[in-house]
Formats: sequence, structure tokens, C-alpha cells
Amino acid sequence: MMTPNEIAEIIVKALDDKKGRDIKVLKTRELTVLADFFVICTATSTTHIKSLADEVEKVMKDRGEAPLRTEGYRAGGWILVDFGCVVVHIFTDEARKFYNLEHLWQDAGEKDISALLSAE
Repeated sequence: MMTPNEIAEIIVKALDDKKGRDIKVLKTRELTVLADFFVICTATSTTHIKSLADEVEKVMKDRGEAPLRTEGYRAGGWILVDFGCVVVHIFTDEARKFYNLEHLWQDAGEKDISALLSAE
């Protein structure tokens, strides 16, 4: 059984490998029962959103962790992949600015993921 921290780190690496942009991990454990972490990422297009979500699901399923639910595939601008303790939000730039989760959850601390990201 993986810890929420391990799950979040695997997801960050998967998003980074597929060129997800501006990846952030918010520590929500103390603020909500929804999840320990929110992983937020920007995609360059609706096609990119789908490929990022597909990659996250594949990488996690390969480790025995299937998502509890996935929402937004038909909507286009935002896909949510829920692993229970970690919820992944993949947005277009426009949708990310509109929903502004970082502001909405501004009381959540940000996890340092710099060591997980490839240098570009």
C-alpha cells in the first residue's frame, strides 16, 4: 500500500514526463477530508489534457492503484482524477485561471516537488 506522499510523487513524475506545465502539489490534509494532496497541472490543449490523464491512470494502475473516479473527459477544459488521498486536476491554461484552485485553497501549504521535475 502506497502512502499519499508516494502517490503524489509518482503522479508528479508522470505529468512531468508528459510535459505537463506548472505542476503544483497542495497539502490539503489539514483543510479537508477530500484528499491529502491536490496535484494541479496545466496542459497545452484538450488533447494534451487527455493524454496527461491517461498517463496518470496508466502509471498508477501499473502500481495497483486504480482511480476511484475520473471526471471531465467530455468537458474538455478540466479533467479530475481521484485516487482518494490524492486528487489530480489537469486544466487548460484558461480553465486553470478561471477556477483558480491555488487561490481557493490558499491556506494549503505547497509541497516542494523541485527534485521530482526534469530540468528544462
